[in-house]
Amino acid sequence: MRAVVIGEGMLELSGAGDMGGAGWRLGYGGDTLNTALHMARSGADVAYATALGTDAFSDDLLSAWARDGLDVAMVLRDPTRMPGLYAIRTDPTGERSFAYWRNDSAARGYFAQPGAAMLASHAMAADLFYFSLISLAILPDEGRHALLDVARQVRAAGRTVAFDGNYRPKLWVDPAEAIHWRDAAIGCATIGLPTAEDEALLSGEADAEAVEAHWRAKGAQETVVKMGADGCRLTGGRVIAPAAPLVPVDTSGAGDAFNAAYLLARMADAPPADAARAGHRLAGWVIQRRGAVPDRDAEAPYPVLD
Repeated sequence: MRAVVIGEGMLELSGAGDMGGAGWRLGYGGDTLNTALHMARSGADVAYATALGTDAFSDDLLSAWARDGLDVAMVLRDPTRMPGLYAIRTDPTGERSFAYWRNDSAARGYFAQPGAAMLASHAMAADLFYFSLISLAILPDEGRHALLDVARQVRAAGRTVAFDGNYRPKLWVDPAEAIHWRDAAIGCATIGLPTAEDEALLSGEADAEAVEAHWRAKGAQETVVKMGADGCRLTGGRVIAPAAPLVPVDTSGAGDAFNAAYLLARMADAPPADAARAGHRLAGWVIQRRGAVPDRDAEAPYPVLD
């Protein structure tokens, strides 16, 4: 399978202590980047489209992503900008809070770079094109239009377009702006991957059934409503719960990992229920470790399908 994924990859500070503690770790992450890395670790051919700077941190990110198996030929380099940075704090239950420094990140100017013109042809040649509401949020309006134009072309050509509705209020002027672009993106998507909590916060859907109805009405052919520890609701109402309750260490990146495993399984023609179980397995491994993309270990469920 060939996938093209677009978004923002950032430097990540993760930790559970105060500023005087020694537990802070410098890594990398970003919602669609996390998904792309999990796909690549499972053996998929995945290209990541974003922009970085020409600084040493950007060089380190590029090298690390390539070592993890990503095709980085579509990562553009902007000599005037640097990558964004975010920090994660986790509480004793594993719930996280974020702080961001990304207002002038290189990824925001992706579509202003000459190399961005190659995105459409690469996406059209792939089996899967994947992006998120955060991918749209970081772009100016002209970049948002350009991204959705690519998604429409890919779907019209019979390829699979997957869209995750990750909502971060601080990235938008107001909820109405986010709703406008979310709904436009849903109309370009073959597979929709909303999170019930995000949808309730953004536009007030009361439950997963209402979320599914909205996304289907806006044009998504297949939906998976993620409900955290309660599992996910598949198209038509079937709920698939995780195999066992887990005590999380760090919940960051759980939904991104679920998306990776679910999409890989579906692209391999696995039924939605089996794809959801694969998603829960990978997400469960992630939340029991620190960071959005933990280092591989003996328990890592790669590849995502047995």
